[in-house]
Amino acid sequence: MSYIKTFQILGIRRLLMLTFLFLSVVVFNSCSTDSENGTEITENNTEDDNDANEDTDAEQDDPGPQGSIELEDGFTVDEDRMFSSMIVSAAEYQAFLEGNGDLQMVSNKVYQYFEDDFDFIFILSVEEEQPSGLYYGRSSSAQSGVSGLGSSLWDNTAAYGSAGKLKSLIHMPRTEYVRNGPFLHEIAHYWANHGFIATTVGGHWGYSSAGGQLGGFDALEDLGGNTYRGLLNGQTGFGTFANGGNSVPYGNLELYTMGLIEADDLETVMVAENPQSTAVFGEFTADAITEITAAQLIAQHGERLPSAQDAQKAFTGIVVVLSTEALSQSKREQLTADMESFTRQGDPDDSWGNSYNFWRATFEMATLSARITDEQIK
Repeated sequence: MSYIKTFQILGIRRLLMLTFLFLSVVVFNSCSTDSENGTEITENNTEDDNDANEDTDAEQDDPGPQGSIELEDGFTVDEDRMFSSMIVSAAEYQAFLEGNGDLQMVSNKVYQYFEDDFDFIFILSVEEEQPSGLYYGRSSSAQSGVSGLGSSLWDNTAAYGSAGKLKSLIHMPRTEYVRNGPFLHEIAHYWANHGFIATTVGGHWGYSSAGGQLGGFDALEDLGGNTYRGLLNGQTGFGTFANGGNSVPYGNLELYTMGLIEADDLETVMVAENPQSTAVFGEFTADAITEITAAQLIAQHGERLPSAQDAQKAFTGIVVVLSTEALSQSKREQLTADMESFTRQGDPDDSWGNSYNFWRATFEMATLSARITDEQIK
């Protein structure tokens, strides 16, 4: 498998706002209302959000950034169309920070205004710090539509307002996790690990040589006495459920379960039996190390259907940002830049460092689009 790196520099077009100062400040608004679709496209020139002298009522009357689409009061599509914003009550917002947010409330609101065109609904809270005791990300599947991966087929998309398109809903408590992860990790959970290989770390690769977003090593050293050291990318240590956010690409098993490589490219995987961690990072004990070939995996689960030849390669998602008040300009700009980098068919911005976007993480074999189009809006 070849790894092709294409470096592109993201150019973010921004609209320049002109403010004419006379005896008073005059603000011009141009509004066009589509009565059939029930959406309002608003263009406006606004004063600095940080102006300490700005009147409170003027802030409340601010229709939002130029070019934004107001679907209803508190639910808008951002001007660059990379995400939507949903203002919710303090109780509804807090529920997500406690791990029991109402996914159906969000999804049903999405389908009230958007076509059933999304594989993923990405729900982001706007916390500045990771909430104590909360997951970094959670993927909730709406269906299981691929056979040969270890689980049965089922479809619960109707409960979320979809007619069979939606794959999963993902919640992350911070918008920064688009860049740092676990964004790639949570996307992979639609396909894995749902019993494809045995694991002691539910839903993840655990103590195996899967070496990818869902944990595991890619090399193993036998230290003797049923003690082993796992390595990843030549470095000692690995995670049993994750491997450093977006800093690693998808592993071989992940690429197969996602339908990006054929069975002939599926590699033999090592799985530790009865593994136990030790005090030394990367080292563990196990009763034995079992090697499972691709032929054995396929004999156990059947062939992946659809096969890699017919499997979906282009995916679509929508980002819904939850907050109790309007987002700041800096938050909107940063999220727009990060989503453009994450979904780009090329390298992300240099500021991302060693973080992968979706295209690179799939070795240029799959794409993800999140820009909201006019055709997706009802």
